[in-house]
Amino acid sequence: MHSVAVLAYDGMSGFESGLAAEIFGMHDLSAAFSAGIPTPWYSVKLCSEKPEVRMLGGATVRTSYGLADLAAADTVVIPSVRDTTTSSSPALIEAIRAAHQRNSRLVSICSGAFALAEAGVLDGRTATTHWIYVDLMQERFPEVDVDPTPLYVDGGNVLTSAGCAAGLDLCLHIVRSDHGAHVANDVARRLVIAPHRAGGQAQYIESPVPEPTTDGQIAGGMAWALANLDSPITLDELAARSSLSRRSYLRRFAKATGTTPIKWLITQRIQASLALLESSDLSIEQISARVGFDSAVTFRHHFVRALRTTPSEYRSCFTGRVLGA
Repeated sequence: MHSVAVLAYDGMSGFESGLAAEIFGMHDLSAAFSAGIPTPWYSVKLCSEKPEVRMLGGATVRTSYGLADLAAADTVVIPSVRDTTTSSSPALIEAIRAAHQRNSRLVSICSGAFALAEAGVLDGRTATTHWIYVDLMQERFPEVDVDPTPLYVDGGNVLTSAGCAAGLDLCLHIVRSDHGAHVANDVARRLVIAPHRAGGQAQYIESPVPEPTTDGQIAGGMAWALANLDSPITLDELAARSSLSRRSYLRRFAKATGTTPIKWLITQRIQASLALLESSDLSIEQISARVGFDSAVTFRHHFVRALRTTPSEYRSCFTGRVLGA
């Protein structure tokens, strides 16, 4: 049976370690049974440096598995680290290195990437972590190519994911890789989560617009644009709605928002499309028109640049179907 070791440590949150234990510890799946996959399919062990660890919220966890068990596992999950600014314990780093030398699969969730980086297993690789830790990780570990955008990065036997919830996506991805989409979809149904979010999908869309802007004229033009996203909107129209010349409008808009009117408008159109993709049966062409793009091709281009996935792939995460691909 494939063994999965999940790290436990003082000060840990139960969510990251719990989601890994839940997914890999799940059994009696109808899809797995029909596919002839024995259940339980993974042997899950919660491993720590000492027999008892304290969790956030005051709970105490006791485990009979130590770092030797972690080093010997087929898959090692580092759900997070206690402090991203300080070093992990030498014993943990040695256990990670030992597992890596055995060609174990190493998996990090959120800040767990810091422990993998400290062990040297991310050197020369592309990896991700929660976007709030990206700058610090790049500063501490310059040999790692830290990508702030994806939900997770599959590097073969070393996999890293973004924030805590992205760990669900990565663990499902691992189940899908091990046992196929049918079984992974069954797990997702049990957990009532999206059956698949592509790893390259962006963690979030960063909107550079402060809310609200203190410039009343600029705010008025922005409000008008948001109410008319389904129509073509030109720079001259925006300037006129703000009662400013084109040159003054560009200068005032940049000062108020930190971006250009066109970039802001594209971001708002993408944001408006998300609800339609998630809940409507409109085709991609119809949605692109509803949010003001001049063609579906233009819509797809800007959508992929913003979210690192296509509108159809994004929709399938919420609906399980692809319409108007």
